[in-house]
Amino acid sequence: MRIILTLILMIILALAGLFVFINSGFYNVAASKPHTKFTQWILSTAMEKSVKHHAKGIKPPPPSDDSIIQSGFDHYNEMCVGCHGKPGLSVSELDNGFNPEPPDLIEEMKEGEWSAEELFWITKNGIKMSAMPAFGHNHSEEEIWTIVAFLEQLPKISPEEYKAMEDAAEGKRRKHNHEHGQEHEHNH
Repeated sequence: MRIILTLILMIILALAGLFVFINSGFYNVAASKPHTKFTQWILSTAMEKSVKHHAKGIKPPPPSDDSIIQSGFDHYNEMCVGCHGKPGLSVSELDNGFNPEPPDLIEEMKEGEWSAEELFWITKNGIKMSAMPAFGHNHSEEEIWTIVAFLEQLPKISPEEYKAMEDAAEGKRRKHNHEHGQEHEHNH
């Protein structure tokens, strides 16, 4: 009985100490100061385990064709490059000031860090306290799968190939805007 009481007292004291620490404001939450190694370990381990747990049971669609890859590129180029880099522009070159720093997805994909199901879950749901937004509220599952399909191809794309894809996307945008502008003029 004495052991149980001692254990309960230790838990109460630990929780009280944690409460005092949190309310002291002592822990520096500035993005310019990295987390301690212990805090970083807690956050990254919790994130990795959570993603793996929640991604169980997700079924990817059949293999992708080039139009799906192109659609995924369009989304990635619009929403992801600023944080995760692209061929020829690494995350460290972006120096975006995030803490934790967003992963370099080219390297992550080369290393096979995440499965397609896990990438889908991350893209759809985001990651708390990391600046990774949830895109599931404004993108269909189909659109998110196109991003995943593109990510799977990302390590194979050279900087020159990526630039050509950007140029092609810009050409399509200009053509669309020009056609839309002409339609608008004809309606007046």
